Amino acid sequence: MIEHLESINKAFESKVRLGIMSVLMVNDEIDFNSLKELLGVTDGNLASHIRALESLEYVVVKKQFVGRKPKTTFTRTEKGEKAFQEHLQALESFLKNNMSME
Repeated sequence: MIEHLESINKAFESKVRLGIMSVLMVNDEIDFNSLKELLGVTDGNLASHIRALESLEYVVVKKQFVGRKPKTTFTRTEKGEKAFQEHLQALESFLKNNMSME
């Protein structure tokens, strides 16, 4: 049982980071306001979790201007996609092994 817990990625223990990566797994790109609204978080909360994922090289942040308005978008990296898939597999293995013990 412990070996499955060791494979769980601590970067995704936060429900906000888990949500960010879940959204990015089904969307190639999403803008700041759409992601904020989907997750129901504040600007600062989303920004701090994005910074954490960016520092791990799991997401890429792209800032640009559209007309005169700033637009920030996020995409997942291959490294982030792989880490998230491994995290989900570890959770699935943990759950399967614990259910068979009942």
